[in-house]
Amino acid sequence: MSAQERLTDALYGLGWGVVKKLPEPVAVRLGRSIADLAWKRRGKGVLRLESNYARVVPGASPERLAELSRAGMRSYLRYWMESFRLPAWSADRVRAGFEAKDLHHLTDGLAAGRGVILALPHMANWDLAGAWLTTKLGMPFTTVAERLKPETLYDRFVAYREGLGMEVLPHTGGTAFGTLARRLRDGGVVCLVAERDLSSSGVEVRFFGEATRIPAGPALLAQQTGALLLPVTLWYDDSPVMKGRVHPPVEVPETGTRAEKTSVMAQALADAFASGIADHPEDWHMLQRLWLKDLDPTKRPS
Repeated sequence: MSAQERLTDALYGLGWGVVKKLPEPVAVRLGRSIADLAWKRRGKGVLRLESNYARVVPGASPERLAELSRAGMRSYLRYWMESFRLPAWSADRVRAGFEAKDLHHLTDGLAAGRGVILALPHMANWDLAGAWLTTKLGMPFTTVAERLKPETLYDRFVAYREGLGMEVLPHTGGTAFGTLARRLRDGGVVCLVAERDLSSSGVEVRFFGEATRIPAGPALLAQQTGALLLPVTLWYDDSPVMKGRVHPPVEVPETGTRAEKTSVMAQALADAFASGIADHPEDWHMLQRLWLKDLDPTKRPS
């Protein structure tokens, strides 16, 4: 383990060990202070966030983009402060911490005996939404986690999410898809963060007018298992309660090859994500390169 990896692991350990013990108002102020400091430093993450927001809000002035990136960093640090504190939240606090619109898309699907895939972008606090599912609705689910370095940091994230009631599978290793399919055939719930491809084998879609790739997994799982594929978007407002919306199902096309069906479904999923992100851009925490033009300067949208 390198010195940088040891430092990263220690900082996350400090967050889960110390921040969760702070009074909530203190944690809120701390998160906002860290966000503002990071925003003022204008590091790579902040600049990338502004570049991504420029796609979401075309024609925005530099002043508007700076305003959005400041709000975005505050939203991002709110996510982290909440996540560090979630293991210490009471069940009542978790149940009161989230409100979902159009939840009937989920509950109706499960009542019909179908498995359900909830696909989300990196918006607001998806861990809180997951904890709410297990605590408020008594609905266990399975998810996938990116293999982080060092391994001890990955283990921290797995233990954290398992402590919230989730079953966590590693993104790599080749067995996750089969396990997810079995859970869905048994009528279970799978939650996947799905607007950034980590496999280099994603499906190309148009996202805010430019080409990017998103994971094929949600669409393939829906085709293979008959599960309902539901996009979900999340956001914060001025209250302590996070909000969310379960969008209408992404249907499996009746005709076409598997690849053609996957392409159509991936585009529908991207469109649903884009609608939620456009409404609440400051709560989209995308501090990495996403569009193909940014990943490869020679690539042009198709």
